[in-house]
Amino acid sequence: MNAKDVMETDNTGTTLRASLDKIRAAYTRSPAPTREERKDRLNRLHKGIIEYKDRLVAAVDKDFDGRAPAETMMAEILPVLEGIHYNKKNLRKWMRQSRRDVPLALMGAKTKVHYQPLGVVGIVVPWNFPIFLGLSPMVGAFAAGNRAMIKTSEFAPETANVLTEMLGKYFSDEEVAVVNGGVEVATEFTKLPFDHLVFTGSTQVGKIVMRAAAENLTPVTLELGGKSPAIIHDSFPVEEAAKRIAFGKGLNAGQVCVSPDYIMVPRSKMNAFVEAFSKAIAKHYPTLASNSDYTSIITERQRDRLVDNIRDAEEKGATIKVINPSNDSFEGTRKLPMHVITDVSDDMRVMQEEIFGPLLPVVPYDKLEEAIDYVNDRDRPLALYYFDWDTARGEKILNETHSGGVCINEVMTHTMVDDMPFGGVGPSGMGHYHGKEGFLNFSKAKAVVRKGRFDGNAWVAAPWNNMFFNIMVKFQLWRFKKP
Repeated sequence: MNAKDVMETDNTGTTLRASLDKIRAAYTRSPAPTREERKDRLNRLHKGIIEYKDRLVAAVDKDFDGRAPAETMMAEILPVLEGIHYNKKNLRKWMRQSRRDVPLALMGAKTKVHYQPLGVVGIVVPWNFPIFLGLSPMVGAFAAGNRAMIKTSEFAPETANVLTEMLGKYFSDEEVAVVNGGVEVATEFTKLPFDHLVFTGSTQVGKIVMRAAAENLTPVTLELGGKSPAIIHDSFPVEEAAKRIAFGKGLNAGQVCVSPDYIMVPRSKMNAFVEAFSKAIAKHYPTLASNSDYTSIITERQRDRLVDNIRDAEEKGATIKVINPSNDSFEGTRKLPMHVITDVSDDMRVMQEEIFGPLLPVVPYDKLEEAIDYVNDRDRPLALYYFDWDTARGEKILNETHSGGVCINEVMTHTMVDDMPFGGVGPSGMGHYHGKEGFLNFSKAKAVVRKGRFDGNAWVAAPWNNMFFNIMVKFQLWRFKKP
């Protein structure tokens, strides 16, 4: 019975544990993979993606019942290939043991930090980017010398099937195991005693995953999202800001963890922003229902949730502008046009929950400090976007707000930079991957002291108050006399 069949029929966690034990036993037999072995795994992943890229793109399109191939290529395939290239290029430098300073009390010893693989990394994949958010952390895990188990999303089954075939072709079941199945399987998966667990999803589910991992003291990386704000300064051209925000908000129909979740606009420019944003969206998507460039909502349940949130906002006094340039009918589809929501209040669900769809609340403000306070009064988001040509005010935003990442005069693209860490803070997550921070995240930084033939302790050891001990103490106190 192959790994896929086992995982789909497992309800108790026993088979999952057997799969983990098999991978861990293989790791134990080879706990220190060389740089060439790590590069080989990354190269095989690269070859698999190149061979299967068209099937992966088609699978995502089918799972969404409509997502542009260009969007999947830009947001999922190419970033993983870029990450593989970047990690391979830097592996030698990252793996090098680093020398550290030796305190006087350890005179004669040498110190260093040794970066060691953790073992087996578990990866729970969300449905919105079922390729990138599964394979990107795997790249970091491989670079750090680990093996992996990956739980695919049950809401993207076609993509899961292609990933299962691809990884099964290029990796043995002692290197990578792919787990398919529903909520029950995912629950058992997070209970496994991994050496590290990566979860991408909602804050609510992230809490459940962290509780499950705590039973095994498994360290976790949580990428959770939240309500990522964009603030437009009064001096910034509102049409330019609207154009740049529209590009990001339109991607995957807003089903992105770092999608702009609400926009803060100077009160006098609210109408101008709404009109400019509407025109920008209409330019990108002149039609919707039959437009392959405009992504569908992943499931009927998710679409119903978004429709309910729109209804909730309307009932509580919000003004809704639907951007539907060609007056399309959406009957029989899962597509949902972009909705701009104004006159919002804190009791509306669109201002309480991560939206994860084509809804965009717009909030007025009068002074920049008011906008900063508004953001800081809420949970720390995964991303924050600020539009202002003034560098000093940009630094003020960086210093006075907390978020996982920041773009200035841009949205979302910080996630595509492999030389920077990606991760949340507080309710939007913890831990990082991408780049060097990803390598460190999936490694144990082991402190090492090596002592030679000379043993300084023999000169200062008990009985205390011997001559050498007293000399050492007096010298140290003299050194530290001044702060």
